[in-house]
Order: sequence, then structure tokens, then C-alpha cells
Amino acid sequence: MTTTGFKTPAEALEVLLAGNLRFVAGTSAHPNQDAARRAELAPGQRPFAVLLGCSDSRLAAEIIFDQGLGDLFVVRTAGHVLGPEVLGSIEYGTSVLDCRLVVVLGHDSCGAVAAARAAVEDGLPTTGYVRDVVERVTPSVLAARAAGLEADSDFIDVHVRHTVDVLLDRSRVLADQVASGHAAVVGLAYHLAEGNTRIVTAHGLPAAQPAV
Repeated sequence: MTTTGFKTPAEALEVLLAGNLRFVAGTSAHPNQDAARRAELAPGQRPFAVLLGCSDSRLAAEIIFDQGLGDLFVVRTAGHVLGPEVLGSIEYGTSVLDCRLVVVLGHDSCGAVAAARAAVEDGLPTTGYVRDVVERVTPSVLAARAAGLEADSDFIDVHVRHTVDVLLDRSRVLADQVASGHAAVVGLAYHLAEGNTRIVTAHGLPAAQPAV
């Protein structure tokens, strides 16, 4: 099963979501994970999507989307927070590797979001560079609280949307690619117990593409 060379962002998203359905159903195909694929990729890579996900150990992108070697260009940070290195990596994926889709993947029971909520709501301090992660998640927590939201899933959705908005605001390269129709950015939320994902927000997809 070869999954490189997709012509549109919508096709790339369709492949990801289909892989996730296989994972949920327990029918994963485990594509592109053999010696032949390894040899094929040795001269170079051509992934079909960039995935910015949380570093949570339960959020292994190639597993939950049933993909293999060379399929995804994965960038992971706690709470999928953005910094210069992350932005540069994403721009590399779209500009150099020609990925047409960027996915921001959040999930329920996110430790970074929980820590930011504890800092805001209970005044619990953080130390070291964890504080930097918490500070970058805090605007999402404040926005969710201002909207009167309380459920964990609502906070996760707000944080995914915030990350997508900040990504497009800070990366002029990516924003221009989305505006021209060359790329799309989609925010997904992953449910740990069920294993499924759902679309939270989308920029650059056809109007018919569902977005919640």
C-alpha cells in the first residue's frame, strides 16, 4: 500500500481518517512497514501529511492512523505548543517535502491542558521549562473559561483551534499556501478510550468537507 503523492489536501485527509477507522475497528493494515519500503525510502522521503501532535505516549500518529515508514512528517511537543523550531519543521514539511495537509492533533486528558487549568484555576505553580509549556497553553484555557466552558473536551477543542489559529498567524508561508489552495490545515481531537478522531476545525478544504 503506497500512500505518497496525493494531489489534494482532501485526499490526504481521507486516507488519514480511513486509517483511523481501521485502527478503531481492529483491522489495521500496517502498511509500508517492511524491508522493501525501508529500502525504497533510503534515497529520500515524500510524506503526504505533516502532523503536529502532543507528545503524549498514547498518541503515536503512525499507529492511530495506520500508516507506515515515510507516510507522515511528525512533529510532537507537549500540548502541541508552537515555537520557532516547530514552525520551521512544519514549513519544511509543506515547502520542501510538498506535504499538502497539516494536521494539529489534540486529545482528551491532555496533561499540558490540565496543568494550565490547574495554574489558572488553583494557582498551582510550575517550574523549569514546563512553565513555558503551561504559559503557551494558558491562552486557550482563559478563552475556554471566558466562554463558560467546563468539560475537558471543550477545553481540548479550544486549544486545538487556538493552535491552528496561531500556526496560521505566525507562519506566513503556510498561510499563503492555504490561501492559494495548495495546502490545508485541519485540527483533530483524539479520544483515548475509543481510539477515534473527529474534526474540530479546518482551513483550506472544500466546502463539502465536514468540520465541527
